[in-house]
Amino acid sequence: MAVRSNLWHPATLRGRSALIALVWLLAASCALAGVMTREELSKRFAAPYIIGEKDAQMPVWPIFEPNFQQKESANQLVGYVFESIDLAPVPGFSGVPINLLIAMDQRGSFLDVRVLSQHEPVFVGGLGEVPMQGFVSQYKGLSLKQNIKILAGPHGPRTISPQAAELDGITRATASLRIINQSILSSALKVARKKLGFAEGRDPELIARVKADVIEPHTVRALLDAGLIKHLVLSNADVEKKFSSGNASGLDSEALAHPQDPFIDLYLAYVSVPSIGRNLLSEASWNRLQSRLDPEDHAILVMSRGRYSLTGEDFLRGSAPDRIVLRQDQLPIEMRDLNLELALREELAAGLDRESLTVFRIIGRSGLDPSRPLDFVLPVTRLKGMIFPERIIQDFGLSLTLPERFYTVPDGDNKSWQGSWRERRGEIFILMLGLTILSIALALPKRLVAQERRFKLFRNAFLLFTLFFIGWYAQGQLSIVNLTSVLQALIAGRSLSFYLYDPMTVTLTAFTGISLVFWGRGTFCGWLCPFGALQEFVATLGRLLKIRPIRLQPETDSRLKRPKYLLLAGIVISAALSSNTTDLAVELEPFKTAITLNFVRSWPFAVYALGLLIANLFVYKFFCRVLCPLGAGLALLGRVRILDWIARRSECGTSCQTCNHRCPHQAITPIGRIQYDECFQCMDCVVICDSDTKCAPLMRARKRARVVPVQALQAHYREVQKP
Repeated sequence: MAVRSNLWHPATLRGRSALIALVWLLAASCALAGVMTREELSKRFAAPYIIGEKDAQMPVWPIFEPNFQQKESANQLVGYVFESIDLAPVPGFSGVPINLLIAMDQRGSFLDVRVLSQHEPVFVGGLGEVPMQGFVSQYKGLSLKQNIKILAGPHGPRTISPQAAELDGITRATASLRIINQSILSSALKVARKKLGFAEGRDPELIARVKADVIEPHTVRALLDAGLIKHLVLSNADVEKKFSSGNASGLDSEALAHPQDPFIDLYLAYVSVPSIGRNLLSEASWNRLQSRLDPEDHAILVMSRGRYSLTGEDFLRGSAPDRIVLRQDQLPIEMRDLNLELALREELAAGLDRESLTVFRIIGRSGLDPSRPLDFVLPVTRLKGMIFPERIIQDFGLSLTLPERFYTVPDGDNKSWQGSWRERRGEIFILMLGLTILSIALALPKRLVAQERRFKLFRNAFLLFTLFFIGWYAQGQLSIVNLTSVLQALIAGRSLSFYLYDPMTVTLTAFTGISLVFWGRGTFCGWLCPFGALQEFVATLGRLLKIRPIRLQPETDSRLKRPKYLLLAGIVISAALSSNTTDLAVELEPFKTAITLNFVRSWPFAVYALGLLIANLFVYKFFCRVLCPLGAGLALLGRVRILDWIARRSECGTSCQTCNHRCPHQAITPIGRIQYDECFQCMDCVVICDSDTKCAPLMRARKRARVVPVQALQAHYREVQKP
């Protein structure tokens, strides 16, 4: 292992520019924030509005307007304007959050909502951005206190009341619209809670978390007595009494004819709480429910019988219900049907009289706090009139409060990006342990390859860890987007703190930057890239199927390794110019499709990713060697490497070509030199170099060691036999 002495030689590309590039890569541990300035906002919100200075504690700008009725203060606060990406960076289908500019008054009503940037495939390459702008414009005039429902496509006149509002949807973009809706509501709720006094001004980052390890055995009777299952019975007479003082009195003939019959007999349970769900659901149903919930999600089990169905005849499975609404601290929180068939425990099935059983999901980003009461409202509607009937609504409700032993409240300092690191500390520990093991192994290459069988087991095990844990589970696939986003932020002078919300990306980026200094590109590309690991396993499957990869001619191989540098240059130039083509250019990487989205994407992207895996069967690591812009960037940054860590012999490339012929990446020249820019650190050459059964020089030396003693004995025997 030799220490390089020409690190800063002007003839190389290992000088200051490469060091700056390395700093940029390390800076990818930070992230993008909002793009607006006070000057830009002043152009968008012209007179009579006045934009104040940005708040020191929260990324919002106050909006003022002149107040000529007060002499002491000429301006009065109207509300706040903010960007959704600063407060609720909900990832879209491209993996990039949609950024929305939201203005909200002091009552929690939306003054305006506009799209600042988006990378949704259906709008970038399909419908265009105009329909998205039209959709978000519908929020103007709506309030956080309304239950907002997105319709499936355009429906003409929409129903809007103080309690609820309907928005026209966009055909083929339903999922993206839900992400937009969640971005708007989540960010607006944070502002409302911290700046407008909603939810008693509590910090939204400090909401409680359900304890997953508290499991208590309970009977149904005990759950009912403890209020863990809420039971509400409304007779026809109860409902008629509520409508008796208005214009809707006497409109329900069935209620008048059978006043004591049940209008609804309702059971509600916070079924995602283990001590409730595991006592109610069968083991198989509990496991099925857990597989459909993300770690911070909540689920409400609703069972009912009676003439009033909570779902209704026109209810679509998987949508949000109209007939039951969840509110917390006077704010609506969306519940959505999980479209999941669940079964109660057999001994409970007869004890809970029900005709329907539905489970509703509340996503973690909704801001629901399990330590606060959950208020459920049943808005019952009656129609008066024939052609344009008048809608009269009366609310019936019940409240559910979870006991303190079932949740934990975070400490006061568990906020911002630090909270993300605390919440994922288990994943970070596993990742750091894996990186430590890898570092020790690579620092002692001779010990690592001392036994070839043991080395192959170690490598395959680590690649499984990379693919399943780093890639599919922890979503730690680094991408060229990590580099272009930093470049765009530096050019625009934006904050880089956003990436700190993703500890896995920060940790992997920092480790990759350090590994470039010692080993070059190969550590990430050969050991830590989930898509690279997937390619290796596909290649292994190909060998089992007797598919032999093609070994390219040296000239052809050299030419095919050049396009990735041109592609990298094109993407970097596009990002520097803030071109719209950057969104399409980064799709050159299949990482998002194969790793982030598990191939659950529109067919052109899935076919492209699968095509690259198939090409890998015939040209080993085809994408990495030919097309990968991230690999090209790491190869350039890897020129700061200070170690030539792969040992070479004087015979390498002269009398021996074994390593050259067996290198699957063709990263060894005919003269025996290692091309570290193309080396994926598979260690095959190190195995060969240290093997006295594979390395030709060692084999010859071993043979000479056996021959010389025999020749010496023969000479001695001849001397003894002389007269």
